[in-house]
Amino acid sequence: MTQTSGAPTARSSLSLPELTVMLASLTATVAFSIDAMMPALPQIAAELSPDAINRAQLVLTAFVLGMGVGTLFAGPISDAIGRKLTIAGGIAIYIAGALMAVHAQSLEALLIARVVQGVGASAPRITVMALVRDLFAGREMARVTSFIMMIFILVPAVAPSVGAMIISFSGWRGVFWAFIVFGLIGVSWLWLRQPETLAPENRRPLSVSKLSAAAREVLAHYEVRIYIVTITLGFGQMFALLSSAQQLYAAHGVTDTFPMWFAAGALLAGTGSVFNARYVMRLGMRKIVKASYIMQIIVSSVMLVLVLTGVTAGESGLPLIFIYTVSVFWMAGVTFGNLNALALEHMGHIAGMAASVVTAISTVGAVLIAAPVGQLFNGTALPIVVATLTCSSLAWWLIRKTQTN
Repeated sequence: MTQTSGAPTARSSLSLPELTVMLASLTATVAFSIDAMMPALPQIAAELSPDAINRAQLVLTAFVLGMGVGTLFAGPISDAIGRKLTIAGGIAIYIAGALMAVHAQSLEALLIARVVQGVGASAPRITVMALVRDLFAGREMARVTSFIMMIFILVPAVAPSVGAMIISFSGWRGVFWAFIVFGLIGVSWLWLRQPETLAPENRRPLSVSKLSAAAREVLAHYEVRIYIVTITLGFGQMFALLSSAQQLYAAHGVTDTFPMWFAAGALLAGTGSVFNARYVMRLGMRKIVKASYIMQIIVSSVMLVLVLTGVTAGESGLPLIFIYTVSVFWMAGVTFGNLNALALEHMGHIAGMAASVVTAISTVGAVLIAAPVGQLFNGTALPIVVATLTCSSLAWWLIRKTQTN
């Protein structure tokens, strides 16, 4: 596989298309685990939390919280024992959490199971990024990451429909059996086809002192700190929208057809990753990120005025709601790959630990943003729009403090 100048010597025997699809399927474990649950939220609320239906949203944010906590361990473990074993162990934990959820008899038990699932899902999420860093560097890494995102975006497009179909004949608990199958397919593909990318001589033994030193090195870098906060803001506004999406569309007259609306939006938003893969080598990562946040600031400002004036109310406001949600997800496709590549650009020698620190802080921080916004849902897009405008404005201000390229 072609390497960029100065890139690590690790190689893959797979073609780039197969490598991309395989890594996308592993990364998509996270998206499938979130998006396939959205059609189940009304049933979960009716069965486990009938007096506080907004609490059902916590099924999504609990998973994200577990993923953030698990991220602290996934990267260092992958640096110590290799990428493949780490992913396999994570999928095993993920499957155990799914089995717990199948038998949950209370919302609290379900939330605990989802946290466990999130901890397991953190392994493929983080380790895939470190694996890519083993093989690529700089703008080529951003380009490959964008290709992965292009495939990845198909999962959130179809996940709600798959979830709704499963729920229609087996109830919301049946979705967790689908998670088990999905996880087994991804880890089997990796184990059978992809050689280990982290050579034994490049591994870092697990020790408190070495992990602390690596964490300090990551956090001591001025620009990496900025990228961590910027990613946190981006994840926060996206997860806030995801948490409220099913209720938001229902408030505008969409119930049974929600999976189709979500799929259409996800496919349109996926063009953001296509755009980034095509132009990142020419324009540079920072320039694209800054332009994307400016776009979102403008769109959210206009949307805020429309919401406050009542233009988006009722079924007639559905097209505007749809366009707005697409804009938020489109921006995610353009920015996340670039921001992660920028954060890891100077951390190739501790890629696993760096990915852990960056993703753990940004994911847990995103939950602290998204959960309160989701609980503030009042039947309108106002909480989401205000949160998105605030997060995008802060992200744009922060990214301007980094070097330009």
